[in-house]
Amino acid sequence: MPNTPFTSSFLDEPRWQRAKWLRWQLSATERDWLLDSGSLTTRLIDLSEGQLTVTILRQQMLYPHLSEARLLGIPRKKLALVREVVLSGRGQPWVFARSILPLSTLTGRLRKLRTLDNRPLGGLLFKDSTMHRGEIEVARVNKKHRYIPVYMMSEHSLWGRRSKFYLDNKPLLVSEVFLDSFNLG
Repeated sequence: MPNTPFTSSFLDEPRWQRAKWLRWQLSATERDWLLDSGSLTTRLIDLSEGQLTVTILRQQMLYPHLSEARLLGIPRKKLALVREVVLSGRGQPWVFARSILPLSTLTGRLRKLRTLDNRPLGGLLFKDSTMHRGEIEVARVNKKHRYIPVYMMSEHSLWGRRSKFYLDNKPLLVSEVFLDSFNLG
């Protein structure tokens, strides 16, 4: 993905839709993983029998994609901390995660989110007593979207989900795309 201020238009992005509108298109396994409002990190740790690793692909100040900025209610030309990681279980890449943390969120006690290193963001979110989660949106992600690194894409589209979270009533956005090696079903 180019590191330019305006990396996408709506045409370049996945078509995120409210999960409740797509329920009927999903298999039972897909519904179980995509619509679960609990901690994906905790589920992956359990599934991997504690062998979950986080590999940081990118963590830097960038302009969010257009739909991300709109969902977070920030101007398109406003920088945010963009964190892209791969969650791997038992040595296999399972989930690509992209988090958008507006600068206005990274203040006060939430400054610590700037330096997560290889710790999963989900582990911190679900332990925070002020956290609440917005509605889950889902999308099919494919090569034309330029949403995840090309080498992680497959020949077919992948399921992804995203949610806006609030800590201390400050928003952040987390998107997760299930990779082929996870075998979502």
